Amino acid sequence: MIGFIICAIVIFFAGKKLSYYGDQIAGLTGMGRAWVGIILMASVTSLPELAVGISSSAMIKSADLAVGNIFGSCAFNLCLIALLDVFVPKGKFIFSSASQSHVLATSIGILLIAVAGAGLLLPRDIYILPWLGLSSLSFFAIYIGSVRLMYNYELKNRGQAEEETSNIPPGMTLGKAAGFYTLYAAITVSAAIFLPQFAEEIATKTGMGESFAGTLLLAISTSLPEIAVSITAIRMGALDMSVGNLVGSNIFNVVILAVNDMFYSGGHLLKEASDIHLISVLATVMMSAIAIMGLTYRPSGKKYVMGWDALAILVVYICNLAFLYKH
Repeated sequence: MIGFIICAIVIFFAGKKLSYYGDQIAGLTGMGRAWVGIILMASVTSLPELAVGISSSAMIKSADLAVGNIFGSCAFNLCLIALLDVFVPKGKFIFSSASQSHVLATSIGILLIAVAGAGLLLPRDIYILPWLGLSSLSFFAIYIGSVRLMYNYELKNRGQAEEETSNIPPGMTLGKAAGFYTLYAAITVSAAIFLPQFAEEIATKTGMGESFAGTLLLAISTSLPEIAVSITAIRMGALDMSVGNLVGSNIFNVVILAVNDMFYSGGHLLKEASDIHLISVLATVMMSAIAIMGLTYRPSGKKYVMGWDALAILVVYICNLAFLYKH
């Protein structure tokens, strides 16, 4: 337990620094915050999921930890958006305040998570290579096409969006920012590699099972960089970066499943994982749909601590954990 906590703390603080220097790189290269949140920040803060997935697949050889970590992180990221609704100032809703451009990224997330769910549900996969099935290969194809689609969308709507610039401190250069970025990336990944071992020990000692441990313990700890980035972005007033980071992370997380499949030697990852993960898939799709409703309907004048859309997402997430623990 102590080792798990130490690794989680290291990931939180290193991830926060990693995201900070990633933002500096974005500012120095002239990239916008919306693009940074969905692509650059999302891939950066998903490094722990990548490291944990490879470790769970190659070292621990646990399909349930690898798959549960990804699906659990996707659900937790959406839950985190809902929780951030409490911190949105001036009585506004987080979804009504965020750009509607996030509807595209959230829809792509639903597509990817649904394809992953189909890979779990179908009795057989079409094997492209001995270590790679058609479902995993489709993750790469959808992701590449989605990145191009979102990039073209940003270019098309750049003139309509409010320009945001990073606060670049004096003396900060691209080389310096890239150097610190690489350093904290290495620290984040190194700490994340040990998480599956500690999670497996906790799952064994507590009897909660690897599916639940992967969905809860690993998902929350590897999402600490997303937490750090999102809270920091809200404090800076960069709400779109915060939301973009979380929905973008969900897109990147599903692609990590394909990488995990390459490192898993026990067969095809989705076929070896428990079908219980379909609960998380269904919950993530429901939460994403509610987020799109909030982004589209855009209610105003929040009377309570949370909006109806954020509260509904939180309820679905709690039910997801309850079903997983029960089964």
